[in-house]
Amino acid sequence: MSDIRPTNTAENRILGCLYGQAIGDAMGMPSELWPKRRIINHFGWIERFLPGPKENIAACEFHAAEFTDDTHQCIALMDALNDTNGVTDPLAIARHILLWARRCQAFEKNILGPTSKASLLALEQGQALDEIAANGVTNGAAMRVSPLGCLLPDRNLDAFIDDVALASSPTHKSDLAIAGAVVVAWAVSRAIDGGTWSEIVDALPAIARHAQQKRITTFSASLCARLELALKIVRNADGIESASEQLYQVVGAGTSTIESVPAAIAMVELAGTAPNRCAVLCA
Repeated sequence: MSDIRPTNTAENRILGCLYGQAIGDAMGMPSELWPKRRIINHFGWIERFLPGPKENIAACEFHAAEFTDDTHQCIALMDALNDTNGVTDPLAIARHILLWARRCQAFEKNILGPTSKASLLALEQGQALDEIAANGVTNGAAMRVSPLGCLLPDRNLDAFIDDVALASSPTHKSDLAIAGAVVVAWAVSRAIDGGTWSEIVDALPAIARHAQQKRITTFSASLCARLELALKIVRNADGIESASEQLYQVVGAGTSTIESVPAAIAMVELAGTAPNRCAVLCA
């Protein structure tokens, strides 16, 4: 991979990407899966690392500054890529995710999303990867894909989509899940290469459309259209509070790819690309 990411600047950007993911994850952990009104009533405004409250069954076992399964699966993907010297091997990825899941009792604690849980259990029981449907539309593939974006060049979009689809396949094979992972990975790849945010964000809807239409497996709404809607909301809103509320009510902030990926991209826009600010706004 030395010919793809050779510079110290690129290495620093890769570190920034990975640290940013872990920090943002840990910042948002205490409020995970709670509705917005309950978050406001309980926390007011989250602007520092907090422990998971005992009332939140998704976060109650976490200490302040701990990240969640999102970053743990990102690390599992990194470990798999290290094992294979950068080659995308879905079975190696599945093996490392399973190692993490069993180590932290993810199945028993209900940490894994429904699509990942079903697929990983099937693989563990000996079912062949190509026999597992994994056509769910949750965001597990998008949430862990950033290390692959750090490695892959974006020069050939179809090859890029194929590699992301392969990395997603142990748990997510649907057109929407893959398209969401492609959006995140492609944005990371362009940022590592020094692309400006305006250049990256303007290209993302078309990237999403191409990825989603490459192999249609669901009757999902258009990720391209949802990205455009999310960005329009942010750009036309009267301030941060208005933008955040409209994103929450219109685009959504749930675990489906069609909600979470457009919302995440829109929050980067809303934060003016400042990573700490973005983490606070998302939390």
